[in-house]
Amino acid sequence: MPTRDKDSYSIQSVENALDVLEALCEEEGEVRISRLSEKLHMNKTSVFRLLATFEGRGYVEREEISGKYRLGLTAYEVGQKLLSRMEILKQARPVMERLVRECNETTYLVVKRNDEVLFLDMVDTSQKVKIVSLAGRRFPAATTAAGRVLLAFAPRGRNGSERNADFQAIRNAGYCADNGTLGDDITSIAFPIFCAGGSLNGALCMVGPDFRLTPELVIPQIREACTIISSKLGDHTSYQIAD
Repeated sequence: MPTRDKDSYSIQSVENALDVLEALCEEEGEVRISRLSEKLHMNKTSVFRLLATFEGRGYVEREEISGKYRLGLTAYEVGQKLLSRMEILKQARPVMERLVRECNETTYLVVKRNDEVLFLDMVDTSQKVKIVSLAGRRFPAATTAAGRVLLAFAPRGRNGSERNADFQAIRNAGYCADNGTLGDDITSIAFPIFCAGGSLNGALCMVGPDFRLTPELVIPQIREACTIISSKLGDHTSYQIAD
């Protein structure tokens, strides 16, 4: 049986519906139909019909007075079920909590999504001065320490990693640290997480104000945390090789 490209099975109406739902996720709060219509270059009637369908299933809620839309509880429930079944999240969370107790700086679990990275989970610091939460936000992979570490440790032949001197330097160091890519005066330090067979699975990224977060002081703890998580996921060689 001849194989077909997966795009050839795409259903446009479903694509449009998912575009609306994803656009709604990207908004900070409630949003009007006109905003979604303009953002997605779709006519208002189509957007309204899709939102009404989602509303009927609980994925979207409509504020009666303003007429604006927001995500509904069903979307939250589905998201929580997905997160509860993610092995990397189950294994990483307690290790992240211990790391934050030791360093008292916010730490994120970051995963790659196509050409972007998603800040999937966060354990926050108790410090009074802290960075606005990045949990649930996506960034172009090449623009953050977490993204660059995931690109650098991707299998050779992908992302041009074997030809990029910056990626090679990250591989040699075993981590990536930068200042300013997540905002002015913000430092971030990211280490890769591996799973069975040495496959790349995600990254831990510590984030904090540059006046307080000194990479040299926390690098050993972050490396140890990633070693523990990787071991729990079945990898026992990657950090030995990196060291």
